[in-house]
Amino acid sequence: MHEKIIILDFGSQYTQLIARKIRELQVYSEIAPCTAQSERFADDSLIGIILSGGPASVLDEGSPRMDERVLQLGVPILGICYGMQLTSLNFGGNIGRTQTREYGRAAIKILREEPLFSGVDSGSTIWMSHGDHVEKLPDGFIASASTESLPIAAFQNDTGTVFGLQFHPEVHHTEQGKQILWNFLHNVCHAKCDWSMASFIQAQKSAIRERVGDDRVLLGLSGGVDSAVTAALLH
Repeated sequence: MHEKIIILDFGSQYTQLIARKIRELQVYSEIAPCTAQSERFADDSLIGIILSGGPASVLDEGSPRMDERVLQLGVPILGICYGMQLTSLNFGGNIGRTQTREYGRAAIKILREEPLFSGVDSGSTIWMSHGDHVEKLPDGFIASASTESLPIAAFQNDTGTVFGLQFHPEVHHTEQGKQILWNFLHNVCHAKCDWSMASFIQAQKSAIRERVGDDRVLLGLSGGVDSAVTAALLH
């Protein structure tokens, strides 16, 4: 059984990109809706959880929430943008609205290098897209990065198991975003980084053969990605 990272989707346009970046770093990732119950994905293969960004405000009534038991699974958590704010809220922090929505490049100031920012240059470019920010940290949390306009651009708890980033490490505009994700996987989750797409394809082919046996499969091929990939695997 391969290790896996679960990405809880709060509606970000970058959620698929997070999954892709994690897989490029040789760790299997799955996307689940933010409403997914923790028992759906909590098993021995789970080594970490990423909470995606999203277009909503955590301060608005009816904004997306998650099963709070996710935070009690005993695996590292990384909240990105909306995910950071929701994590802070769940642990007792305060969220405030920015006077104007921040969208675009900023320079990061590293306040605490280990473990998330190992090998990341202070002053490097990051990509912001948010209208809220962490105003007051929860008890037991410290700021690990800031920008010129944002005192808390990243945080971590004092046990080094819960992290938050107000910016998006998954987009190419963040110069060393892949290094940050690698640090989360390697330094925090202690991932073996031994997964590959080739091994995934082989595993799926074996699973299909076992399930189908001597029967036949009727495939409705729409031309979309899902049915096309299924057709290729079946073939």
